[in-house]
Amino acid sequence: MTDLLNLLFNPLPNGIMTILMGFSLIYWVFQFLAGDGFDFGGDSDIHLGDISDVDTDADFDASDGAEADAEPSFFAKCLDFINVGKVPLMVIFTIFKFISWVITLVSTTLLGLAEFGIWSTLILIPVFIIVFIMMHWITKPLVKAFKELGYHGEEETDFIGRVGKMKSTIEGDKIGFAEFPIDKDIITLNIKSLSGEKINFGDTVIITDETPTKHYYLVTKHITLNSF
Repeated sequence: MTDLLNLLFNPLPNGIMTILMGFSLIYWVFQFLAGDGFDFGGDSDIHLGDISDVDTDADFDASDGAEADAEPSFFAKCLDFINVGKVPLMVIFTIFKFISWVITLVSTTLLGLAEFGIWSTLILIPVFIIVFIMMHWITKPLVKAFKELGYHGEEETDFIGRVGKMKSTIEGDKIGFAEFPIDKDIITLNIKSLSGEKINFGDTVIITDETPTKHYYLVTKHITLNSF
């Protein structure tokens, strides 16, 4: 028993991965006890291409946005590479951690990394890279399995009609961003004035339309009795 605990928590990379796996185990146990069973899609809120956080100084024309529409972000490509959306995120995340955990336990033992102390954690970098590449092929059978189970990805949030607050000033073809409360979360979206009218920082806006690739949403000022 002592030898097993020593393997699981020593050296440091083993301990890190063991704790991460423990979190995943607790997550699935609570999912089961909560009565959700293995509701694989419950906590995955990532929608590829829907949301794009930008810096407060980000100002660009609609023509620039059109070019960005044609090319998904690097992060979106990474998620697509490991089939997020076709397989629930928490399933992929758990498998990723499990394989990384096993490889870490084996590699630290074979390479004798215990003597390197905190520097031994550097082994996690190549381990994560290798496992990430492996996940592309490991998840392929799961894509087919979940499709047969009727899983078609996470239900996307409908942003049309959502009311939020401007976090930049826009006018004409300028694209800025605004924050919108979605359930208990605050989502930042790229937005553009529908008519080209000036909308100032702090104004309340409502989403009226979206671009086909959802790189940005079209908004107008939200006029209420409190606005006068």
